[in-house]
Amino acid sequence: MTDRPRARISSRKQPKQARSTELVAAILDAAAQVLAREGAHRFTTARVAERAGVSIGSLYQYFPNKAAILFRLQSDEWRQTTDMLAGILADAQRPPFERLRSLVHAFLRSECEEAAMRVALHDAAPLYRDAPEAQAARASGDRIIALFMEEALPSVPEAIRALAGELIVTTLATVGKQFSEAPRSLDEIETYAEAMADMFCSYLEGLGSKARGDLSDSSPAL
Repeated sequence: MTDRPRARISSRKQPKQARSTELVAAILDAAAQVLAREGAHRFTTARVAERAGVSIGSLYQYFPNKAAILFRLQSDEWRQTTDMLAGILADAQRPPFERLRSLVHAFLRSECEEAAMRVALHDAAPLYRDAPEAQAARASGDRIIALFMEEALPSVPEAIRALAGELIVTTLATVGKQFSEAPRSLDEIETYAEAMADMFCSYLEGLGSKARGDLSDSSPAL
């Protein structure tokens, strides 16, 4: 039995002229509006073209199908998240746990500000989540987390650091999605983010203390 072929998710071509760039921007803006309003299951290229005020043929010049449009929206969201990760976690002028706390606050605010879009993209994920392009995007974020964990927990074994990083990322994504499904005030977001940050920092502090204790116990007596 052969695997079902995956839909093409790469853009047909990249815009090179200002007019083409504006056309693609209009299509993506319309796609975001349709996705937020209609959801992933009612998202179609025809609705996007109508919303953008362009012909379906013009849309197909750049995006071969709806999966390609959705993946482009998801890629832009991933890029924004990766830039946020890098901008906060790679700031060596601030202590690691302070950076982690800032990341949690920034992430939850972002989730709540763009809740409708993120929920819809999550629903559309089966169309592209196993594609090489999606795997490469996730790998970039994983590298940023791994470098941060190495800096924050230098005495902790690599396998434990990797597990801790995965737990933090998974918890952030899962809780952030659920938390943002209902309207939230700024005070609610900040209170919830602070509690999550406390939990993460306590967890990492515990791992670091245990690792230092293990090293001390294994040191030869003088």
